Amino acid sequence: MARKTGPGGGNRQLTQKVKTARGRKLSSKRWLERQLNDPYVAEAKAQGLRSRAAFKLMQLDDRFELMRKRDRVVDLGAAPGGWSQVAHQRVGDEGFVLAVDILPMEPIAGVIDMQLDFTEEDADRKVIEALGGTADCVLSDMAQPATGHRQTDHLRIMAMAELAYDFARQVLKPGGSFAVKLLQGGAQDDFLQMLKRDFAKVRFAKPDASRKDSAESYLVATGFRAGSEPE
Repeated sequence: MARKTGPGGGNRQLTQKVKTARGRKLSSKRWLERQLNDPYVAEAKAQGLRSRAAFKLMQLDDRFELMRKRDRVVDLGAAPGGWSQVAHQRVGDEGFVLAVDILPMEPIAGVIDMQLDFTEEDADRKVIEALGGTADCVLSDMAQPATGHRQTDHLRIMAMAELAYDFARQVLKPGGSFAVKLLQGGAQDDFLQMLKRDFAKVRFAKPDASRKDSAESYLVATGFRAGSEPE
């Protein structure tokens, strides 16, 4: 049975309001109120996690068993480091976690971090060199800055997902796993078919820790079939 990972307890939380809205844009005020009243934000702070997004990976791993002790993991789009913290907890000190992001990241004990724009030409080769071998799991929470135009944002995140997929095919061991963030939209069918060709199981998932009003979901692929040829 999958574990239930997330804010615990049945205590009722009192809704907090931003004490002063003077000088704030409405969107900024709403964001602050949402952060103040988000139980995952509070729990992440209590556990010393760098972001509420850490619970998304916990819940995906609890459900799909993406990582095991001593595994080698690559975390693409890692900053500020919540997923890398979870990955290190799950694989242990005998495992290996490589965190990659265009943004700088404060060091995490037991995690190798690499500041790199993954959209640059030859970026995958640089990451492969830093990895120094194969991987058991490739994670991608990469996303480009939102434009506010739903279809444009969907196409942009699909481009990042395809980069992550191309990289994963190069480094994953047979039986390895891959999880990538997507947005709801109509341009993912071909991507889905590629993953079904290369993995034994491919499933969509939206962790409980994802905000209900968010269009994000994750495509989780397990049982990598090494040696399949790209179409």
